[in-house]
Amino acid sequence: MLVRDAMSTVVLTIGPAHTLRQAARLMSARRVGAAVVLDGDSGLGILTERDILNAIGAGQNPDLETAGTHTTNDVVFAAPSWTLEEAAEAMTHGGFRHLIVTDPGGPVGIVSVRDIIRCWVPARRHADTAAAT
Repeated sequence: MLVRDAMSTVVLTIGPAHTLRQAARLMSARRVGAAVVLDGDSGLGILTERDILNAIGAGQNPDLETAGTHTTNDVVFAAPSWTLEEAAEAMTHGGFRHLIVTDPGGPVGIVSVRDIIRCWVPARRHADTAAAT
């Protein structure tokens, strides 16, 4: 199975000047765990729920802290044609749970660990059922 089969095409994009509270509200409303941060200076980055949690846990004010300050700019991008195994391997190696999926035109989706599991579990059940018969 490929990344394009598992990825969410609902890509929340925010700017680096969004506060962490604004980002959290948007992520919550869209029911996503990450936002793509578009910055004209540094390009594409990612802000995740873990980034927001770490900032608040460190006592930082979510109404004053900006997404740009907490954005990961050293991003590993996935291609829609990657296998789910390749995506899972990149996530495991990098220690993160989301990959921005890009094509030559820019971001086209996000794939998360949850997306991969969602695809693998039904496939595994089907394989187990087929093997039992």
